[in-house]
Amino acid sequence: MPTFSSTGDKNSFAWQTARVRWPVILTQAIDDVYRTVATCKDEAKREEGKKIVEKIASLKYEVQHDRPLAPIEDDGFPDVSLYNRELKELGSAGWLNGPWLFLECYLFRRMSTFFSLSKHWKNYDVFNRQKINTFRSSRPAVLELASRYKELVEELRSEKKATRDEEAERLLFSEMCEVCLWGNATDLSLLTTLSYEDIQKLQGSEARKSAEKNILINDLPAAFDTLKKAKADGKAERRVDIILDNAGFELYVDLILAGYFLSAGLATHVVLHPKSIPWFVSDVLPSDFAQTLSLIANPKPFYETPSEDEKLQGTTPAPLSTVDEANMAFLFQEWSNFHAEGQLIIRPNRYWTHPNPYWNLPEEAKDLYEDLKTSELIIFKGDLNYRKLTGDCDWDPTTPFTDTIKGMGPGSGLNILSLRTCKADVVVGLPPGKDEELKASEGGGGDSGARQWAWNGKWAVMSFSGDK
Repeated sequence: MPTFSSTGDKNSFAWQTARVRWPVILTQAIDDVYRTVATCKDEAKREEGKKIVEKIASLKYEVQHDRPLAPIEDDGFPDVSLYNRELKELGSAGWLNGPWLFLECYLFRRMSTFFSLSKHWKNYDVFNRQKINTFRSSRPAVLELASRYKELVEELRSEKKATRDEEAERLLFSEMCEVCLWGNATDLSLLTTLSYEDIQKLQGSEARKSAEKNILINDLPAAFDTLKKAKADGKAERRVDIILDNAGFELYVDLILAGYFLSAGLATHVVLHPKSIPWFVSDVLPSDFAQTLSLIANPKPFYETPSEDEKLQGTTPAPLSTVDEANMAFLFQEWSNFHAEGQLIIRPNRYWTHPNPYWNLPEEAKDLYEDLKTSELIIFKGDLNYRKLTGDCDWDPTTPFTDTIKGMGPGSGLNILSLRTCKADVVVGLPPGKDEELKASEGGGGDSGARQWAWNGKWAVMSFSGDK
């Protein structure tokens, strides 16, 4: 059994994360609460906010000076005992020399207690400002994708539907999943058009080739076959689950993907799984879903009101065109209808913020496991979900994905598709020699032994494990 990625390994991204990224994240959290305190009219809330700032500052000191890991205070949730039991088993391990996955989860879970144990700040999302700002800065991509999505849905509902062949459907499935894979990284150049008449042109487009050369593993054909088989078998209810990653533009793209599955008949229901507490800075909370729909329903004030930076620069955003407004209204109506009809479901679960690899899901969360077994396809979004699927271990990179996910793989009753841009050391399923080739490339790590090529999100994997 390989070892867990450790913050004590100088050749790992975990080393940099613990010493650089964590203090920055905590500093940003301090700044956020302080800004809210500064504008708070309620004296009791303001004083409590100041105490929370002190607690986050103290946590930052603990991290930077490698202080002992303190037990998580009991805020009434059952995962407290799970975390604290793991802490005891870690023994002398500290912030700067311990299992990266557990420590990072512990960091965010520990910080959440500062708010959950308060009186006036219980539901405060310390990362909400960053999420909103990111979504605002994605305005061009949001508007263009809304236009493309409207075209797609109208095409899917047109009389031409009967003339489409499976190859065209397969290509469109790949396009949608790849846009979802890259999230904020995409410039939407893949979506030159979404009409079936032109979809085959995309197969050879430069944009597609450019993106595809950075996808190291592409198991999308197997995932598509899974959904097509369920439909061909005549199943009345065919569900797809998406274990969400980031809010902002990425959540918006996830909703686009969900709407596509429903409109194309690849699924009859889509279940979205957000986190239950502020998590890894930008992860989706149930409140992010409501907020995103609200912004789409009324985009003019959001996109036309100057941000704080724009006010300082004396600039004003351009007004939305009537076409953009209409496209956004179309999106809102589509997604609202799906939600009202019970086809688009939001289902948070505290399990998604547990510290352990997903190998433990069948034992740790039996009800969730049994529920997921009724899904035709479970899509895990992003780097953290990939790390938890594979245990965040130093697997040999040629190890098959199905081996590394253990109890979630063959024999589990689950069909899993992981869409992940690489932002951590663990990567599996590569052909022999590929890791060495990438290490030898510019910025890839070279002779240092570090897998630096896998740290910056340039490369991606789309890995599938089938069991139905």
